[in-house]
Amino acid sequence: MAAKSFDLIVIGAGPGGYVAAIRAAQLGMKVAIVEREHLGGICLNWGCIPTKAMLRSSEVFHLMHRAKEFGLKADGIGYDLDAVVKRSRKVAGQLSGGIGHLMKKNKVTVFMGEATIPAKGKVSVKTDKGGEELTAKNIVLATGARARELPGLEADGKLVWTYKHALQPAHMPKKLLVIGSGAIGIEFASFYNTLGADTTVVEVMDRVLPVEDAEISAFAKKSFEKQGMKIMQKAMVKKLDRKGDTVTAHIDVGGKVETMDFDTVISAVGIVGNVEGLGLEELGVKIDRTHVITDEYCRTGVDGLYAIGDIAGAPWLAHKASHEGVMVADLIAGKHAHPVKPESIAGCTYCHPQVASVGYTEAKAKELGYEIKVGRFPFIGNGKAIALGEENGLIKTIFDAKTGELLGAHMIGAEVTELIQGYVVGRQLETTEEDLMNTVFPHPTLSEMMHESVLDAYDRVIHM
Repeated sequence: MAAKSFDLIVIGAGPGGYVAAIRAAQLGMKVAIVEREHLGGICLNWGCIPTKAMLRSSEVFHLMHRAKEFGLKADGIGYDLDAVVKRSRKVAGQLSGGIGHLMKKNKVTVFMGEATIPAKGKVSVKTDKGGEELTAKNIVLATGARARELPGLEADGKLVWTYKHALQPAHMPKKLLVIGSGAIGIEFASFYNTLGADTTVVEVMDRVLPVEDAEISAFAKKSFEKQGMKIMQKAMVKKLDRKGDTVTAHIDVGGKVETMDFDTVISAVGIVGNVEGLGLEELGVKIDRTHVITDEYCRTGVDGLYAIGDIAGAPWLAHKASHEGVMVADLIAGKHAHPVKPESIAGCTYCHPQVASVGYTEAKAKELGYEIKVGRFPFIGNGKAIALGEENGLIKTIFDAKTGELLGAHMIGAEVTELIQGYVVGRQLETTEEDLMNTVFPHPTLSEMMHESVLDAYDRVIHM
């Protein structure tokens, strides 16, 4: 069988891989992409997108219960879980189909199957129909990651779920345990809690959403508890006993083990890179704790082999993967490529209330030796937030006292996942506090709080 020759082969068609393929095609390369499961990867099919569709349903349900506050009437409020899931799957399907269209439009050759790299510049694809041999001077690894499974806490799909089971629930949990309070865990906790599940979240670190600024984490915890969630911090699930329709969790809190019964457990304890079965070790690729070691340009150290997205390490975010895909395509084409700076990538969590951040936390800025100025502005001081009935929230900004550089921004409240981009652009343009203060923010908008938070850092706040 004659090998098919390309300029670039991308392994994995998630938000890193398919974007790399499109950008390379735009730059005139002949591109192949290999995908073993779904175009769009986990993000479009089992992650970012379907979870947002489900969370939107729970948000609307929550608002329906508040109808009276807005002078409205809604009787007999309820939900149909199957219909909620069906809508979520339809949204995912629509977008996955869209990726197929984009591949055709950009003349990217798609191979559905399992890839291995038998030698430098060679890719073997095992397909339903047999196999394909491909060659290219450049190969991009974009194989993503999967849910980490801890011994004794493995998912069974009935009592113990991963994110995939939680997106297609076999039943509505009555008493739910969520292990892990990162973005995935807290989003599912938020969804099921809003629909009426008695929800407990166990987090091994000293706070929920542990990558966020400590002040935001504390605000989030208070909000979640107000909604009826039970939050256990500095706690660890030691084991799960499964019997009939019940799971007994043994939870270690400060050296003392408590047992609690649940009918459903969602495990969200991190991810593992998909590095197996590709032949990476034989090629000389260095792997550390299931992640490929790369330089800032995503080069693996093996000539012509790049790794992007989740497989290349934190932050494990779709938008980081996409940006790396574009950067690598530009680099291969000999264009000027800008490395992705992790501290310039925003993190967004779509729980209720939403959480978003970019740059350094207050603790990290201090640890790095910065002298800082910190500004805060609460949602309760903003006209638009009050009009929306969304007075619960906070915007926090951190500046370098010496230079006025925006070091970090941290938010919790309605629509902050959209607002954060203002600060992301600001950081990219190397804005100072003066630029932000002199910018006219439209009224009435939630974005005015971003202005006020900056003003507050310099003792110039108006509405507080």
